[in-house]
Amino acid sequence: MREFTVPPAVTVGDHATLTDPVWDNAAAAPDAVQFQRQTGAGWQDVTCAQFHDEVVTLARGLLAAGIEPGERVALMSKTRYEWTLIDYAIWSVGAVTVPIYETSSAEQVAWILEDSGAVACFVETDAHRDTVAAIRDQLPAVAHVWQIDGAPGAVDVLGADGAAVPREDVDRRRAEAKADDLATIIYTSGTTGRPKGCMITHRNMLSDIVNAIPELQSLFHQGARTLLFLPLAHSFARLIQIGVVQARATMGHTADTKNLAATLQTFRPTFVLSVPRVFEKVYNTAKQRAHADGKGAIFDRAERVAIDFSAAQRPGPLLKVQHALFDRLVYSKLRAALGGQCGRAISGGAPLGERLAHFYRGIGVTIFEGYGLTETSPATNANRDTGARIGTVGRPLPGVTIRIDDDGEILVQGDIVFKGYWNNPAATAEAIDADGWFHTGDIGELDDDGYLRITGRKKELIVTAGGKNVAPAVLEDRVRAHPLVSQCMVVGDRQPFIAALVTIDPDALPAWASAHGKSADIAALTDDAELRAEIQRAIDDANTAVSKAEAIKVFRILPQDFTEATGTLTPSLKVKRNVVLKEYAGDIAAIYER
Repeated sequence: MREFTVPPAVTVGDHATLTDPVWDNAAAAPDAVQFQRQTGAGWQDVTCAQFHDEVVTLARGLLAAGIEPGERVALMSKTRYEWTLIDYAIWSVGAVTVPIYETSSAEQVAWILEDSGAVACFVETDAHRDTVAAIRDQLPAVAHVWQIDGAPGAVDVLGADGAAVPREDVDRRRAEAKADDLATIIYTSGTTGRPKGCMITHRNMLSDIVNAIPELQSLFHQGARTLLFLPLAHSFARLIQIGVVQARATMGHTADTKNLAATLQTFRPTFVLSVPRVFEKVYNTAKQRAHADGKGAIFDRAERVAIDFSAAQRPGPLLKVQHALFDRLVYSKLRAALGGQCGRAISGGAPLGERLAHFYRGIGVTIFEGYGLTETSPATNANRDTGARIGTVGRPLPGVTIRIDDDGEILVQGDIVFKGYWNNPAATAEAIDADGWFHTGDIGELDDDGYLRITGRKKELIVTAGGKNVAPAVLEDRVRAHPLVSQCMVVGDRQPFIAALVTIDPDALPAWASAHGKSADIAALTDDAELRAEIQRAIDDANTAVSKAEAIKVFRILPQDFTEATGTLTPSLKVKRNVVLKEYAGDIAAIYER
């Protein structure tokens, strides 16, 4: 058992809340640019004073609607300025934000609204409104549904509704809030079905960000700029949101990832937050373009020099000369693809990979890799200005203790650890032990200097290369419901999409084969078009229960069933995932080589 603690740099007071910096910024630097909104005419400045006024106006509307302290208000939208505005308005009246991914299925939306007991819901689009309308009869507690893109939109509607509410009422409600009040309930996929609601307090999130900012001064400072394109329903993006407000930096929002390169050019961020998949795509696109233009040899050489330069503790004279040459020919163009001003980035949600980390640092964009979970608000560890070790997720942030248990599991203690799972004391007791240690379910190693390396996953939850948490059981149970299916195992950990390995029920196959004039030899039917069409129907049904990012994109029919005799099933007939992953590694690799 190993343990490493970093003393807290800042302790959060009992009456501090996440809205404090909004009021402080408006008083201390009213003309500083807090946000930039994307409009048809370009980026429009939103000053600290203007943001404060808009938050107060919207909060008055929420008071007029009767929103009480502690009540839950859901928010289903893409990443946009209004997401942040609504979030802070909800907090300003002492209520609790419940984010919902805008890609969520009707089943997921119904569960989150019902389980959280939400009394109101913000939706973005007509489609979102229709989703909620279709399940409204199941949700008697939901008294209000406001549409951001409506005519008039939610912000204007609530602004008008709250016109008669005195501004002082917002100040009074805000003053009643305390650090240990709930700020948000974030639903995260569990391994056994329905998402669990993580109860995160103002103290949890403030403790995380106020201790992270001093360690990441090169990112979070007045004058810094970041373009946020990850979903704000994810705790990782939410941390950047509150960090920008806390540090009085400037943030832009976009959900249009297809045109991300063009948006980066106009916004010109000094740092970005992303998951490894985006960094991989920027690199792959640049490399493919260079080869297509007949400049592949130059790019490949520049790539090797960048990696060597980053990995060298003291680059020699020849390497320095080569690096300077390629900086003019190649690296400057790659930095330009990120807007030309981006010298730092944060990566999380999945491992970045040492080669890619060295490549980016070698071209002049240092990527700080970190680690955390929704339950830890979310960041526990990060590489930072004072020390970064590629291949690790850094040292614990101030105020955090990391312990490696006897079985290798990573345990966390500190003010960042959540209060527990909403309406689920059994799950809470399983996650947080009697001594206050949160059990992450991840396996790791801690070196003598406190740098943490993630080496495996104790729980079955899949994390895609895009950082999306996917619970296999939700999909597997539905696929197995098809009469022809015996077993289904979802794969996709650290991969760009979710896939599945499917086995056919040997007892059900003969009748189906006879009806279709085929042999009942499964080994000869793995690529049969009619059988694949049958299994596709099971896949399509399973996908209706999850968001697009969690859906099965590709499946492979295996030539034999999982059995206890082959070692792929336990005596209780549970799939031995590690055995299957090893035995069918070739099939899985073929899926992702397409």
